Amino acid sequence: MESTETKHIWVVEDHVPFRRTLAKVLNAEAALHCSAAFDSCERALEALADSKAEQPDVILLDVGLPGMSGLEGIRLFRERSPHTLVIILTVFEDDEKIFQAICAGASGYLLKTAGADAIVQAIHDALAGGSPMNPRIARRVLEMFSRLAPKKADYGLSEREKEILQHMVKGLIKKEIADRLQLSVHTVDTYLRRIYEKLEVNTRTGAVAKALKEGLV
Repeated sequence: MESTETKHIWVVEDHVPFRRTLAKVLNAEAALHCSAAFDSCERALEALADSKAEQPDVILLDVGLPGMSGLEGIRLFRERSPHTLVIILTVFEDDEKIFQAICAGASGYLLKTAGADAIVQAIHDALAGGSPMNPRIARRVLEMFSRLAPKKADYGLSEREKEILQHMVKGLIKKEIADRLQLSVHTVDTYLRRIYEKLEVNTRTGAVAKALKEGLV
């Protein structure tokens, strides 16, 4: 049975009308609550450092911000709140920014042209263990990594870990992997932690990116 616990979402966006619209969209969802909104990474990081503040489950993060860019902010958000997922929501769709965001630990990458329903669904997908991307961005990611020559390293992954990594690349979430391999979700979680440690990444998106880039599956 899925949890009905309200998930706290932060928005980091300097465009005031868009920031307010996002907050309204999120607060209209029963299971989501926009508990804070900021116009810069610096202010969001200050709030994150407050031990009394409610830590966000997801941060919707713009790239082009005054001061620190969203790309710089991703790693800091992940370091200071490892359980918080970061989804990029931006107008930029060039390969370099997409690659930097994924490598820094973003769990998803959406364009601002995405509709309200798509943004809400992306949050739910990320919370379920997925890596939400606009179809156009997903295609760019696949094309980008297909151009990179695989290094054929295996990082000491076991056959079971490679099998799970392969399912991750196919887009399966934890429960689907568990069902497919007839394992418990807890066991899959254990394998995922080992995979992340061996690949030296912190997120599912980072693991998938490395697997594609280096031909691990």
